[in-house]
Amino acid sequence: MDKLLIRGRERLSGTIPISGSKNAVLPMMAASLLTRGLTTIRNVPDLVDVHTMSNVLRIIGAKVVFEDNVLQIDTETFNYPEAPYDLVRKMRATYYVLAPLLAHMKKAKVSLPGGCVIGPRPVDQHIKALEALGARIRLEKGYIIADAEELHGCEIFFDLVSVGATAQAMMAATLAKGDTILENVAKEPEVVALAQFLSSMGAKIKGAGSDIIEIKGVEQLQPTDFTNIPDRIETGTYMAAAVITGSRLTLEGADQKNIKTIIRKMREVGATVKTVKNGIEVAGPSVIKPTDIHTHPFPAFPTDMQAQMMAILSVADGRSVITEGIYPERFSHAPELCRLGAQIVIEDNKALVTGVHKLEGASVMASDLRASAALVLAGLVADGETEILRVYHIDRGYEKIEEKLAAVGAQMKRIKEGDDET
Repeated sequence: MDKLLIRGRERLSGTIPISGSKNAVLPMMAASLLTRGLTTIRNVPDLVDVHTMSNVLRIIGAKVVFEDNVLQIDTETFNYPEAPYDLVRKMRATYYVLAPLLAHMKKAKVSLPGGCVIGPRPVDQHIKALEALGARIRLEKGYIIADAEELHGCEIFFDLVSVGATAQAMMAATLAKGDTILENVAKEPEVVALAQFLSSMGAKIKGAGSDIIEIKGVEQLQPTDFTNIPDRIETGTYMAAAVITGSRLTLEGADQKNIKTIIRKMREVGATVKTVKNGIEVAGPSVIKPTDIHTHPFPAFPTDMQAQMMAILSVADGRSVITEGIYPERFSHAPELCRLGAQIVIEDNKALVTGVHKLEGASVMASDLRASAALVLAGLVADGETEILRVYHIDRGYEKIEEKLAAVGAQMKRIKEGDDET
């Protein structure tokens, strides 16, 4: 397996381009199955997850071409309503094809999802929504098998706020007969982007980004040409790189309106953040201040930035408390940060972080996507060399991370399996 080697304590300077949003484009790719013809999506990050979803679409029968961050999906001939375990187990988001297959082909067989191990993430809200719309669903040998002669609009109240369930219900409702009202929905920017994508296909959706989404079903949708939004978590991660190293970075293409809570916390720890042409500029402080973090659904602080903030706070001047309000078990990065010298104590869904004067490079192992990013950040500020193993996790969500950081001064390189490190 590949690994990353980082020699820390280097100041960073320059511009990092922000890629398109991973979490926004994956449901868009699935939603292309709601129509027949050629759909084009631009500003698509070159990531393992995007290639995995592309392979799922190909198995279903679509033709997928990905070049220069432009994705073309031709669904004219797709005719296979099954997403197999071998692909779905690799990434939870492949499960998004369930609703489009059901809405367009009237049947679907999709493996139960996989992905990062960050605690249980049940699919009951997905199933509840599709059953309310008229689907018949059963679980059989690790698969969800669904069929529906016709989907009908209805009112759905989600017991839990779920991005995935909100997206599934939106996609299914676009082709349902009548009106659908979704309440207690996710308000994340990625949900809004999906609504905009579906609207560009001819869907009638209003309210995305609020607590209630209203959808008026249409008979058919049309292919579209759509530009993906910037990745807010990648933006936050490179903001964190500037903060933890006391550096100044320009993040080209960053969208401030979707990262307000991240900006607020960066300023609380001492960073300066300002708007510049086509992006933002972040300057890290000479001394990082402690702060408390409580993750919650958007617009609160995102769980996908929790690990990165833990890395920052591990070298802050004081004690911080991180409360994980979405995935209570999402602290697998804490023991690895402690291998670098961090002082972190986990108590239930809280992490008590006491800042240390410095971290020391060591060999650490990534356990999931955002944990990988936290270890990269810690490696940037640690004395000596940090070796990060199992970096296939980071390739799921960060496009060319070692190249982007090396371009602004990081002493960082990838060692591919079988290469001579010397």
